[in-house]
Amino acid sequence: MKLLFIGSRLYDDIDWYVKSKNIESVLTESNEEAINLDLPDQVFIVPRGMDGPKQVALMQNVDAIVPLIGIDPPLIDVAYMKEEVEEEYGIPVIAANVRAVELTSDKIKTKEFYESIGVVTPNYQILNSPDELTLDLPVVLKQGKGQGGKDIKVAKTIEEVQEYFKEFDQALCEEFIEGSEISIEVLGFNGEFAALPPIYKGETTLEGVHPLNKVKTGPCIVEGLDNNLVQHTAYKVAKNLGSDGIFEMDFMYSSKKDQLYAIEVNTRPNGTRYLTTATCGVNSLCELVNMAIGEFSLANISDKLEYHYSTEIPIGNYEGPAVKEPAKSFEVNDFVVHGPVGYQRVTARANSKEELEKLVEKLI
Repeated sequence: MKLLFIGSRLYDDIDWYVKSKNIESVLTESNEEAINLDLPDQVFIVPRGMDGPKQVALMQNVDAIVPLIGIDPPLIDVAYMKEEVEEEYGIPVIAANVRAVELTSDKIKTKEFYESIGVVTPNYQILNSPDELTLDLPVVLKQGKGQGGKDIKVAKTIEEVQEYFKEFDQALCEEFIEGSEISIEVLGFNGEFAALPPIYKGETTLEGVHPLNKVKTGPCIVEGLDNNLVQHTAYKVAKNLGSDGIFEMDFMYSSKKDQLYAIEVNTRPNGTRYLTTATCGVNSLCELVNMAIGEFSLANISDKLEYHYSTEIPIGNYEGPAVKEPAKSFEVNDFVVHGPVGYQRVTARANSKEELEKLVEKLI
């Protein structure tokens, strides 16, 4: 079995798994100084875009293509390439299709999609000027496109709304939901969808603290919230998108209103994947490989499910005990270190809260 992987930044997360499956790995990358280029069997440096990877896939006669792209802008090009390569050459591309990317890469379209399938989302309006504001303050101001908290502002006063419009001509304006932030991964392939355990990402703040600066835990334990509701809602969203790959969804739960709100969907690998793996034993990136080699099924996911307590902590530069090789595998480790130097995070797991606390004390 020969697979083409697009993008090297995330490849070290799955290199150990690819080798364990005796898969011949081919990788394309547009940056010749990128990390992880020493890991695959073959590497091709290609221009930006999807034409280079497509040509390499055909030249190398690969069995499937697995894009490892963790940012939004290239996803639509990947989606168009997927539809072309699958239709004309019969090579599976394990990624979202054009419709799914178009609906999820624009926050306004995502809102409209939620409403069309009957999923509750915070009240919103499209503002072309601060004078049009009708929602009660505070509000959350966003741009239609963007990720990782970019161009998002929690405005507590009309003056802060006016300040936002000094930089932007339009804004998606949402009511501010006070409550718990939740993330969940859904895996989808050939019409089958598996919603993994939800992850708790902390409480909303008027200061708009970035998710990378918060301590996260798994599984999600929030008083009054039924995790089955989160999984059911996430499953409903993924099924209506009707595409392949990883879906990462963000929700808010308001205990005051006892209401779960859908916030956004990403059709790519995401920042909570280590915590999800630590919590339930299912690695979403490895499952992309399983989709490519015909080993993904709901039964296989069910057989892999484990139950652990886990946490993810930002530590800057890790200086604790060394991890075992393969360093990114929870199959041999009870903790994994990830992220660039200076912004590293430790994700750890244990069989009880008490054991987890002791492990964290040892690590940090």
